[in-house]
Amino acid sequence: MADLASTGFIFDCDGTLIDSIEAWLDAEGEVARGAGFVLSKEQRDELNTLTLPEAGDFFHERFGIGESGAAVVAQIDAFMLDFYRERAEGRPGALAFVRSLREQGARITVASSSPRAFLEVGLERAGFAPYLDAIVSVDDVEGSKRDPFIFRRCCAIMGVDPQRTWGFDDSVYALESMASEGVRCVGVYSSELCSTEDELAGASELVIGDFVGLDPQRFAL
Repeated sequence: MADLASTGFIFDCDGTLIDSIEAWLDAEGEVARGAGFVLSKEQRDELNTLTLPEAGDFFHERFGIGESGAAVVAQIDAFMLDFYRERAEGRPGALAFVRSLREQGARITVASSSPRAFLEVGLERAGFAPYLDAIVSVDDVEGSKRDPFIFRRCCAIMGVDPQRTWGFDDSVYALESMASEGVRCVGVYSSELCSTEDELAGASELVIGDFVGLDPQRFAL
């Protein structure tokens, strides 16, 4: 068995480790419906790349929803925090895979556009927290996952070079950002509203639908 002790893993949270895409779509859809309109696919695609404060500004500035972007964020916050506290569950096979990586000595971080408060309670509830070296939210860094800085931060925390790191994400823009740093990428299909399997294949070495039966030794470098 190859040693994974010098290998790093960066996981997205929503749609990758935690089955939360439908909850986010429900939260955004509830905001839109309250203003009397339905989000188009193009608007969904744009929202997928935004941080939560950016999403609040998107709804307020483009559609006049809420007294401010921050007011929209507060509405989404309440909806999503309840989800992460009470209903968050891991994607099929994800917890077993992450646990096995840790048992084989891998270093593991989560890099997410979601607020830290959501990530901490959701990853704890779903069972991932004991196996992580760190959670890195866009709350902790300037910019977003469109900027590879967040992935450099993860590698620094793990003490692993990007070239010895695997990144798992369900969005092409994040995979491309990681790849620009030399991270080897795995596309995790979650929803057509994030990225299609063909799109993921164009930005990663491997595309998976879930983690069931995935062998950690496949990622030994």
